[in-house]
Amino acid sequence: MIRTREDLHRYLEADRIGLRRTGSRPHPYDEVWIWQRLYRRTEFHFNTARKGDPFGWIARKYWSWRLHRQSIRCGFEIPLNLFGPGLSLSHRGTIIIHPATRVGANCRLNVNVTIGPRPGPPPEIGPVLGDNIYVGAGARVFGDIVLGDNLVIGANAVVNRSFPEGHMTVAGAPARKVSDTPSDQFIIATRNKAKP
Repeated sequence: MIRTREDLHRYLEADRIGLRRTGSRPHPYDEVWIWQRLYRRTEFHFNTARKGDPFGWIARKYWSWRLHRQSIRCGFEIPLNLFGPGLSLSHRGTIIIHPATRVGANCRLNVNVTIGPRPGPPPEIGPVLGDNIYVGAGARVFGDIVLGDNLVIGANAVVNRSFPEGHMTVAGAPARKVSDTPSDQFIIATRNKAKP
């Protein structure tokens, strides 16, 4: 969670490395990198604003408004404070994440991904994804499940049970282990560059 300016810079640097971007400032047409910078800045202002501070309230409203507009452009529906450093969204397209979800560092999401709790009565308990997770296009992750570190979720997989051991590839509907291939070749992990 981003609590200081140093945290903000560390998260932004990890996200930049995960996205394979060379400059710290995004190109005007790089909508995903623009969205990720707005996402992290909005998290910073929500997490650091003091109660009763009118300037903090204005900053939260301003950054929320900018993030909302960019989210509509990109097709992202992602609440704040869900991801560790190193978030990487492959490109614009529908990505829906429920607020009950928790995701570790170095997560790469492709288009048409949905992650959330199983439908039912509250309290809704969402999935917990570890570090270094790659989620293929069209994948669905549902329920009170735990996915371990270095996991690859194949395209169009439906993950509705836990794989806490990680270090494997899962695919299919419902998802099952298909190989021992971890996520190392699918993501750029910032292990030594931006520790959480």
